[in-house]
Amino acid sequence: MKKIFFWIPLFSILICWPSAAQQKLSVITTIEPFAYFIEEITKEKAVVSVMIPSGANPHTYEPLPSQLTGLSSADLYVKVGSGIEFETTWMDKLISLNKKMKICNASNGIPLIPMEEHGEKEANDHKHKHTEKFDPHIWTSLKNAIIIIENILKSLIAIDPSHKDIYTQNAQNLTLKITACIKEIEKQTSHLENKTLLVFHPAWGYFAKDFGLKQKSVEKYGKESTPQKLARLIKDAKRNNIKIIFASPQFSQKSARIIAQEINGTVHLIDPLSKNYIESLKTMINILTKNIP
Repeated sequence: MKKIFFWIPLFSILICWPSAAQQKLSVITTIEPFAYFIEEITKEKAVVSVMIPSGANPHTYEPLPSQLTGLSSADLYVKVGSGIEFETTWMDKLISLNKKMKICNASNGIPLIPMEEHGEKEANDHKHKHTEKFDPHIWTSLKNAIIIIENILKSLIAIDPSHKDIYTQNAQNLTLKITACIKEIEKQTSHLENKTLLVFHPAWGYFAKDFGLKQKSVEKYGKESTPQKLARLIKDAKRNNIKIIFASPQFSQKSARIIAQEINGTVHLIDPLSKNYIESLKTMINILTKNIP
C-alpha cells in the first residue's frame, strides 16, 4: 500500500503556536481582596493565585508545598506590604524561590495607623509594657483601595506594557465603582449619632477612619480581653445602646457571643478577607445603619 504523507507548511505551525503576547501573566497575591483588584484590572490577561485561601487565618497560615512550587513561574507578586503577619514571616522565603519575579508593594503611599487601644490600661499596671504596632488591614479602607489599585496598575504596566491601555481603562472603571461606594456609605453614615463600631478582631480601623467611626475590639494582637476589660466593653455597649458586634469567620466567636448575650444583641459575621470586596463592605454598613440610631 502506498503511504501518503501530509505536509503542513511551517507558517501554519507558527500561526497556531502561542506567542508571548498571547500568554497570560501569572500573578500571585497574599489575600483575596487583592485578587479581586488584580482580576478587575487584568480581566482575561492574567491568571491570579492567592496564597491565603478563603477562611484561613492570615496570622498563622503556612503555604502548601504546591503553592511554593507555583511561585517558580510567577511574573508578579502583589504583597500587601503593611506588616500583615503572613508576609513578615514568609515574604523573604517566597522571593527567594523566584528571583525573577517582580514585587509590587501595594501599600506604597498609604499612611499606616496605630492599632486601636485595647480598652483602657489597668490602673496601676506598671508592669505592662506596650509596644506600638501599626494596623496592617489597609484594604478595609475604600480610600486606600484606590491607592492600592494605582500601585498594582503601575506594576502590571511595568511588566506588560503592551496592555497598558487595557489595564488603565479597567483600573479607572474599578476606581469609579469604589468612589461611588464611598459616596454611598458617606451618605448612610452621616446621620449616625452613635459612631462606635464594636468588633471582635480589630480589622476595621481604616474603614472606621474613612467614615468617622470609632472601632472598639474584643481581641488585639491575637489576645482576647481579660474579664475586667470584657466587662468594660459590655458596660460601654449598654451605655451606647449598641446591639450588634461584628466577628470574622477566621476567628472564634465565643467572646463575641458572650457580649451579644449580655447586651441583648446579635453577632454578625463579616469577612475582612472576602473576595466580594465592595458587596462585603456594603453589607456591613447596611447592618450597622439598621441597628444603630
